[in-house]
Amino acid sequence: MQGKIIKNISNLYSVLVNNKIYNCKPRGKFRNLNITPLVGDEVIIDEENNYILDILPRKNELNRPFIANVDIALILTSIKDPDLSLLLLDKQITFLILHSIKPVIVFSKLDLANDELLNKVDELSRYYESIGIDVFYNNDLDSLKKYLKGKEVVITGQTGAGKSTLINKLGDLNIKTDEISYALGRGKHTTRHVEIYNIEDINIADTPGFSALDISGYSKEEIRDAYPEFRDNTCKFKDCMHNKEKECSVKKLVESNKILKTRYDNYIRIISEV
Repeated sequence: MQGKIIKNISNLYSVLVNNKIYNCKPRGKFRNLNITPLVGDEVIIDEENNYILDILPRKNELNRPFIANVDIALILTSIKDPDLSLLLLDKQITFLILHSIKPVIVFSKLDLANDELLNKVDELSRYYESIGIDVFYNNDLDSLKKYLKGKEVVITGQTGAGKSTLINKLGDLNIKTDEISYALGRGKHTTRHVEIYNIEDINIADTPGFSALDISGYSKEEIRDAYPEFRDNTCKFKDCMHNKEKECSVKKLVESNKILKTRYDNYIRIISEV
């Protein structure tokens, strides 16, 4: 029988088949082939003996969080408690584009911000939307629900940004949440595993929070090409990395504020890590 893995705890996988859940273990051949089943995988199971027999081809996958076959990734981005991190946001956007997953920004904690910070977030929203990245606020859930209908969605973002809280509000669920650790200046981990919930024709995955991304496996050129605003502005220098050339057209657009300076600065930091 064919079904979808909707949860994984240790080596036990919950597989949904025709509205029934089977708790299965993978066959030993996966270990021998160095293959790990992921939440989101379409699989063939032996429903009598509760084994995963085969994994169908994936259209994409992530290794942090561990999930497969995603249409949209919501990057839940707190603007206060924990503070807004544009470096982390730009790393997440780059990471998702490199994995052929559509990034969508959802700004959270707007109720904690003053007018100055809210104006800054509005400016950021307009910029990201101008380069093709959709942006939502977590106080407009009706618009977000309509946007996500029929999609396979994963929520990611910094710890404490409110991922589980957002899913609870979208689907009237009761996923465990926790307060911010003010001593550490960041959120506490409450989600310990990846799990998919079905909310009004939306398959949405809750994942553990994280604060760092490893994109060291990609070249500087791949990271450069994951910046939509760089692709849309052809530089006269062949294979320009937009970092040292004085007459680089991308650098000129940064100087004229047509490319967001924080995006460019974060790009330089990211490629310096590769």
